[in-house]
Amino acid sequence: MNAAETIREYYEALRRGEPLYPYFVERPDVVKFGVGERLVGYDAVAEGLREQTRTTDDWTAESQDLRVTERDGYAYFSDSVFMSWTDREADHEYALSTRWSGTMERRAVGDEDDAEWLFVGMHVSTPYVDG
Repeated sequence: MNAAETIREYYEALRRGEPLYPYFVERPDVVKFGVGERLVGYDAVAEGLREQTRTTDDWTAESQDLRVTERDGYAYFSDSVFMSWTDREADHEYALSTRWSGTMERRAVGDEDDAEWLFVGMHVSTPYVDG
């Protein structure tokens, strides 16, 4: 699987409500910025994503402009993604146009031809500012 396929699989896992933390490298320097959060280190990223999965439902993640470049075991990407979801605890629905960017690292799995791509950094933001 290449980096772009991994990103698309991540979006699909989000829509299905599946665990998302396995897509991130297990290191203390991994970072994930969400629309309203900053998570640093694998433990924080994994816990934040578990909490997101536990408290939300009905995700939509529509990729509109995915761009991915792979080089020497690393990849970087950007995308415009329309997202919507339901916060079960607040009984509130959200819908946002978002911008995604990040870096990934290729890890060998099994023989030389098999590999998985893991997020080292992810940044999700919205172009809208309250005010």
